[in-house]
Amino acid sequence: MKSRALLDLLADGRVHSGESLAASLGVSRTAVWKQVRRAASSGYSIETIRGKGYRLVTEVDFLESSVISGRLAAGIRSGISLQVYDELDSTNAEVFRQKASLRGGNTLVCLADCQTAGRGRRGRQWQSPPGENLYLSLGLTFTGGFAMLDGLSLVLGLAVAEAVEAQGLSGVRLKWPNDVFVGNSKLAGILVELQGELEEGMIQVVAGIGINVHMSRAEGVDQPWTSLARAMPDHDWQRNHIAAEVISSVMNAYAQFADSGFEYFRARWQARDIFAGQPLTTNSGNLLGTGRGVDEQGNYLIEVNGVLEQIRAGEISLRVGS
Repeated sequence: MKSRALLDLLADGRVHSGESLAASLGVSRTAVWKQVRRAASSGYSIETIRGKGYRLVTEVDFLESSVISGRLAAGIRSGISLQVYDELDSTNAEVFRQKASLRGGNTLVCLADCQTAGRGRRGRQWQSPPGENLYLSLGLTFTGGFAMLDGLSLVLGLAVAEAVEAQGLSGVRLKWPNDVFVGNSKLAGILVELQGELEEGMIQVVAGIGINVHMSRAEGVDQPWTSLARAMPDHDWQRNHIAAEVISSVMNAYAQFADSGFEYFRARWQARDIFAGQPLTTNSGNLLGTGRGVDEQGNYLIEVNGVLEQIRAGEISLRVGS
């Protein structure tokens, strides 16, 4: 973001003259005006006060790699390669591009202030405005066959739910297979993608996580959604603190999942299941029954006329029926 230095100066919410901003930035007043316009086009509200200068109306919550790293335990900090960007097309795409970083060594963790081509499950667009949410991806490596990944997206969702609860939010629940909910509204989503083919018994996975933090509007979203600020408006939500908590939670879950698989997490996931005991129907309409949680592989179970039917991740989604 070319206007980041300007926003840093305006972050105190006070009025700053064009002359003082130009002097601090080492540019002309015309260049300051252009940066103000550029920041405004990116979604930041900057008030122009005739004869006085500029005032940032939008509250800013910038991502800072040093702040995030400083809140991580030493063992986790030394085991990751943390990269923070002002703007990317997609954090998942960036991890894919850095394929070599996924092969041994530290785990690549990539965050962006905004995404120009953020995506969710099944190719859906993920709203990614600047300064509002968390967009982060991790390059994870597993040893073994593809079957060992059963339940991974559920474990990542659980790690996110536990992380935001550790930051102060209660009542976080999970919607199979990869959504994090508060009440009946989506707070966060998980996108797991494989990095190439199975080679030498190693599986490379890119795990993308999107969490709504400050977002107050989202045009074009066709499902109920919420953000941390909406769910708990009086809380001081800081993206750096949330990012550190999420990274810690995910890295701990990653290590345990690699050792023990999904069964280790199953009971904790079930305790947050938004579908448990609910009348459900698949979106194809060919199954109608009652939600009964997940099996050892993370498949969802629907009880239909006394028989448990398995629903496999990636095939269909579930919706509460009437």
